[in-house]
Amino acid sequence: MGGGNLSGLSGLYPLMMSIAVLAVLALAWGGVTVVRRGDRQRGVLMLVCALVILGNVLIWAV
Repeated sequence: MGGGNLSGLSGLYPLMMSIAVLAVLALAWGGVTVVRRGDRQRGVLMLVCALVILGNVLIWAV
């Protein structure tokens, strides 16, 4: 698969993973909060976005 040589980004890799995990947590928490307030469509979209980013993190971790 693609990607090429990413050795120059090896120092940023843990930072990117940490930011992505924090984004997943924030989106999941915000999505649940928005659903509870009654805006179901936005809340579900936030939860789906959190799942997509989580999937990306799991792919990057392998």
